[in-house]
Amino acid sequence: MKIRILSVGNKMPKWIQTGFDEYFKRIQPMISTDIVEIAAAKRAKNPSTANLAKYREQEGQAILAAHNASGHEQLWVLDVKGKMLSTEKLADKLADVMPQGMDVALVIGGADGVSPAVLAKADMIWSLSALTLPHPLVRVVLMEQLYRAMSINNNHPYHRGN
Repeated sequence: MKIRILSVGNKMPKWIQTGFDEYFKRIQPMISTDIVEIAAAKRAKNPSTANLAKYREQEGQAILAAHNASGHEQLWVLDVKGKMLSTEKLADKLADVMPQGMDVALVIGGADGVSPAVLAKADMIWSLSALTLPHPLVRVVLMEQLYRAMSINNNHPYHRGN
């Protein structure tokens, strides 16, 4: 099994990259993980609502193009309206997928969210929080939660749950 993070945006601030890299390095012995950076749509200074939908659509097409839809990769989309999971439930979900030989692509949308086309293709729509988080910060939180979930599945002492 492999985890691929399909994330809109590049040129992250140094503190984001440092946090992401720390957990990325830690998780590699447990599960192969990769990040695919997808260019954000070029935005106008004061975009209209129609333009926001157009940006989401452009980014959505790029996300779907990067997704391996061969049937061997599940698509898990991060969206504030998705289902919230505890870390333990995330660990269970990963443990369920691993024996099937399925890879997982996790989508972090752009500043304007995720397109309806991507949401329609999702095997799971997951919310990290009811809070709206900036998508660069989501990279760090996601990577830490994946590391924590894999720590649970590998009986590593990092997670000190209930």
